[in-house]
Amino acid sequence: MGLDPRQAVKSKAGPRAVAVEDALRQGFAAIEQRRPNEAERIAREILVRNAQHPGACYVLGLALLSQQRPGEAIAPFEQAARARPDPAVETHLAMALRNDGKPAAAVPWFERAISRQPAFAPAFKEFAILLRSMRRYVEAERVLNRGLEVAPTMPELAMLLGGVALDRADPSSAKVAFARALANAPGHPDALLGFGIALLYEGEFARALERFRQIVARDPNHVRGRLNMAYCLIELGQWDEGVACLRATVKIDPKSAGNVVRMLIASGRGRFWLKRSAVAEFLGIPNKPET
Repeated sequence: MGLDPRQAVKSKAGPRAVAVEDALRQGFAAIEQRRPNEAERIAREILVRNAQHPGACYVLGLALLSQQRPGEAIAPFEQAARARPDPAVETHLAMALRNDGKPAAAVPWFERAISRQPAFAPAFKEFAILLRSMRRYVEAERVLNRGLEVAPTMPELAMLLGGVALDRADPSSAKVAFARALANAPGHPDALLGFGIALLYEGEFARALERFRQIVARDPNHVRGRLNMAYCLIELGQWDEGVACLRATVKIDPKSAGNVVRMLIASGRGRFWLKRSAVAEFLGIPNKPET
């Protein structure tokens, strides 16, 4: 989930407190080790004896969220949040609401989370993801800039900021953001991809190609990197290499066939095809008969 589950609500001392805290540590470890079923079992065992234990509620919420059960995670997160203000709990509650299709309800919880001190950097990232999905780009940019003040070396924040800049058709700002991300995470494929796309927006095909080549050199199966690399090659007049790259992309991921056909048609050479089926045949892609 990208958040640190060790940011837990600490339970108050009481009977068998040491055993409970040991169990909670095991629950957090299970979350970190991607064993949410075990974490859920541990949390429920604690809650049988203490139905309002905030730490156990938090672990249960994390376990349910990890199992793609956000609707069920809301109640335990709410219980934990009522026990004590905590930005990690509030962030996860907001994530559960967001993932359960309740974005408006998630907003105030994210706002609480980013207002806490000390700051919890992942809250800014998750809030920006929500705002971006709601097309509230100016607010997302503001949240990300605040997050970068808190965590200036966190590449995910810079990459999101670059994505928001692309959403706003501002490739210049996007390049600055993606360059910042690459300074803190050299060679990161998402940052290279974003930087390359920003260069495409500006018609800088040769410079964009450099970024996409770096991605494919590190990961030959990176479909988006290959698609954009092929597009640059075709735009630069390197037709044979570009088409070979598109054909290889379809072999790697047959589901990319539609994007490959669209990309070739969008290129200058693609205008010569009158039928999509002709493009598909040229690329060696199985095509349904046209009606």
